[in-house]
Amino acid sequence: MILSGRFSRRRKMLLAIVVVLLAWVGYAWYTGIAITQGIEERDMDWNGDGQVTRDEIWQSFYAVGVSRTQNGPRECSTFYWRSSGAQIRVDCRTTFKAAPAEKK
Repeated sequence: MILSGRFSRRRKMLLAIVVVLLAWVGYAWYTGIAITQGIEERDMDWNGDGQVTRDEIWQSFYAVGVSRTQNGPRECSTFYWRSSGAQIRVDCRTTFKAAPAEKK
C-alpha cells in the first residue's frame, strides 16, 4: 500500500490508539504489572478463594504488581497490590539446570 498525501482522520486515530497501547504496554512491563509478567490465568486468584473471577483477571491489568527475585536455583515471584504495596502471596520454584556435557 502506497501512502499518498496526508493521513485521513481515521488513520490518525488508529495511529494514536496504537501508540497509546504500545506506551501502556511499555509502562506496564517497566513497572511490573502482573499481566506483562507471564502470569497464567489460574494463578490470578488474588483473594485466595480458589476461583478466578473476571474481576481478578482485570485487576492483573492495573492493580497487581510482581517483583521477581532469584537466590541460586530458587526463583520467587512476590505479588502485591500496587496501590498499597501490601503483599498478596509469594510463589517460589526451584529449577535445576542440566549439567554440561563432558567433552571426550
